[in-house]
Amino acid sequence: MIDIEEISKILPHRYPILLVDRITSLELNKSVEGYKNITINEQIFLGHFPTKPIYPGVMIIEGMAQTGGILAYKSSFGEDATNMDNKLVYFMSIDKAKFRSMVKPGDKLVYKLEVLKHKGKVWVLQGKSFVDDKLVAEAELKAMLGD
Repeated sequence: MIDIEEISKILPHRYPILLVDRITSLELNKSVEGYKNITINEQIFLGHFPTKPIYPGVMIIEGMAQTGGILAYKSSFGEDATNMDNKLVYFMSIDKAKFRSMVKPGDKLVYKLEVLKHKGKVWVLQGKSFVDDKLVAEAELKAMLGD
């Protein structure tokens, strides 16, 4: 398990764009699972939408990407956090994105990603997001670990 304190050491993101609360499972170079608890206190709900709060699909994709970034970092550097200084995961592409159900305040949004391909600094991941074991979104994400 990786808690929010360690996540904050790995990812450069901070409020309001840090979109993963905990990593519950990680198998280096293979897969990762994490989650974000969605609350009505999310800043995004001020505008999306004030009378019917729906968590935006783009935020779900970003949360999957951040979770995948943790997998890439941990797989590349293990526990040696000193080598991670000045490293970032850059998005290269988002393909085959589908949104299947709304995510609302009170939901626990679970991110599950599997490595489809990893060559050098480039990672291709299949991401899926769930609420109560129901698939709510999926996408194929390509990213590069760089300076």
